[in-house]
Amino acid sequence: MLGTILLVVLILLLIGALPTWPHSRAWGYGPTGGLGLVVIVVIVLVLTGVI
Repeated sequence: MLGTILLVVLILLLIGALPTWPHSRAWGYGPTGGLGLVVIVVIVLVLTGVI
């Protein structure tokens, strides 16, 4: 249950970090890439049963 909630929150953060807003265009894909890596790690942990 906790893993599912964490995964949903991280996916929402990943969508929010996309550089589509005018103030975030200069950021590049750094925030999205970092959050994407965290999402992948959480998915692996949920699938292996650690979380």
